[in-house]
Amino acid sequence: MSDADQPDRIFNVLFLCTGNSARSILAESILAKDGAGRFRAFSAGSQPKGEVNPFALKVLRSFDYPVDGFRSKSWEEFAGPDAPVMDFVFTVCDNAAGETCPVWPGQPMTAHWGIEDPAAMEGSDIQKEAAFVAAFRYMRNRISVFAALPISSLDKASLRTKLVEIGQSDGASSPRNSAA
Repeated sequence: MSDADQPDRIFNVLFLCTGNSARSILAESILAKDGAGRFRAFSAGSQPKGEVNPFALKVLRSFDYPVDGFRSKSWEEFAGPDAPVMDFVFTVCDNAAGETCPVWPGQPMTAHWGIEDPAAMEGSDIQKEAAFVAAFRYMRNRISVFAALPISSLDKASLRTKLVEIGQSDGASSPRNSAA
């Protein structure tokens, strides 16, 4: 029986974005709470901003999701020999989806789950927070569907199809949703 076939196995999931300050942080927090016991969540960026967007933290707190310990970090932290081996890697912004990613040990399944960047919203603080709430809801919906998948009972092709479908759900920022 392979690791993936073990029903009690905990899967490592990495969410990637360019800045690792908003969408990928939201996704990491949501999966950390909603997938606890089944998934271990991580996030990183190709060009990390070095700080987490305060609106991301405010929205996570408002929905009672964890905010402690999050930091904006490079995806290089997850490409080294001492890094946890990822089972899934999801890009959540269109820029990261188009970049050349590191080669991930273990050949994780990948998909693009692009959502509009709430940090790009210009306007009042209320408008900015509303953009983060919308991104949070889209991401939580995707993660809910993902976490409910019977991963150990799906063959690779079926699982890949499901991951792509999740990325094409409401809130998708780009028609380029594909699994690699």
